[in-house]
Amino acid sequence: MCGGRGTRLGGETEKPLVPIDGTPMFDRAAAALRESRVDTVYAVVSPNAPETAAHARERGVPTVETPGEGYVEDLECALGEVGRPVVTVAADLPLLAADHVDDAIAAARRDEAGCEDDAFDSVTVCVPAALKRRLGASADSTFECEGRELAPTGLNVVSDAPDDTVRITYDARLAVNVNRPDDAELAEDLCD
Repeated sequence: MCGGRGTRLGGETEKPLVPIDGTPMFDRAAAALRESRVDTVYAVVSPNAPETAAHARERGVPTVETPGEGYVEDLECALGEVGRPVVTVAADLPLLAADHVDDAIAAARRDEAGCEDDAFDSVTVCVPAALKRRLGASADSTFECEGRELAPTGLNVVSDAPDDTVRITYDARLAVNVNRPDDAELAEDLCD
């Protein structure tokens, strides 16, 4: 998912193309996905990020065009194009690694007797909001789950399953979504 404007970051660079440790966030997320068990990587783009769409195509990543009306609306549009199950990743997650993606896929795979190999549950990977605050990362979206305040990481498995499983991780790399200049600085620091 890389069609956002990135207005909170400021500057002229589209959010997915903001470099972290010299590499655009888009390239970092795409590399993690390519190194994972994911079969095909798509860039979900919108009219809000035309340079990101061109960047993706230059790197051989097929694009899915969405209207740019918001994350949920664009996700639904993309799901209509690529189908389910699918791993979704926000491009503003620059410290994503292949093992994060593979762990989410493993958590989503149904282990019930008699299930097909391609049967998956939906999974939302979250971190404790307290971890984001302790690191100094922005925590724009949080929710309560079993008495704990959690923040979605931007890594999900979306399937046709009726329920969504919440998977909690304490990995600081997944606690940093780059939404503001301070988040970019934190991501840079964690790259070291």
